[in-house]
Amino acid sequence: MLAAMTSSAGGAFSPSPAQRGLLTNQVIAVTSADQGYGRPIGTALAHAGASVILVGTAPENLAAIASGIEQQGGQVIPLAADVSVPLDCISALGRILDIYGELHGVVHLADKRAYSTFQDLSENEWMDLFGANVKSTVALTQVLRRRHPQTWLTIVGPHRDEAGLQVQPQRGAIRSLVEHAGQEDMRLNLLLPSRASSGDDRLDQPLTDAVLALAMPSLGHLGGNVLEVPLPPLPRAGQARSDQVRAEQIRSGQVDRQP
Repeated sequence: MLAAMTSSAGGAFSPSPAQRGLLTNQVIAVTSADQGYGRPIGTALAHAGASVILVGTAPENLAAIASGIEQQGGQVIPLAADVSVPLDCISALGRILDIYGELHGVVHLADKRAYSTFQDLSENEWMDLFGANVKSTVALTQVLRRRHPQTWLTIVGPHRDEAGLQVQPQRGAIRSLVEHAGQEDMRLNLLLPSRASSGDDRLDQPLTDAVLALAMPSLGHLGGNVLEVPLPPLPRAGQARSDQVRAEQIRSGQVDRQP
């Protein structure tokens, strides 16, 4: 369905000529784009020709990611907003429409994970996880249903390798929302990657390929799907990079600290 991407130095990838036009004239927002899979997904969408809006709560990170994509020829703008807050979400969508006049799709990252065990997870940690993953997904879905019902939503959910009972109600709630969204004439799909982002675009490519496929206008009839996305295991260097990314996220408060 999608042509193979060719890798370049530094773990980045560049699409084939055919891929560069796959999403021409499509306007797509990526939420929680200031961490994890946000950068590779935003980059892949821009390389495929989409106009990309990177939404998140860390403006400096968003600006840096957007600058990198623009240097590669992509069309992208950063937009600071917290989509778990309905008024913030409505404001962000309004600004997107002011700029582009339309919004074809949203890729929402709902994959924040805890590094505490279930028995050690505090109430504050649990509520933080619930807000970042479940509340944000439901809030975004409701706003889209009320104001932009034709906009599709692809959700990147909790990673398959995350252990602990705390992940089960989160994954279950998002899965149920996706599977029943057709009752509201909405097109939702859920992707469950096998692990967290590696920081290496080539190793994370199966997920970005899945996002690109679901974003294609020719597949606009697909909805209600829950797809597990196996990713290659991390080499030792990749694991070290993943650990570094995790440490940076802990310092910035994007994930919870392991006890």
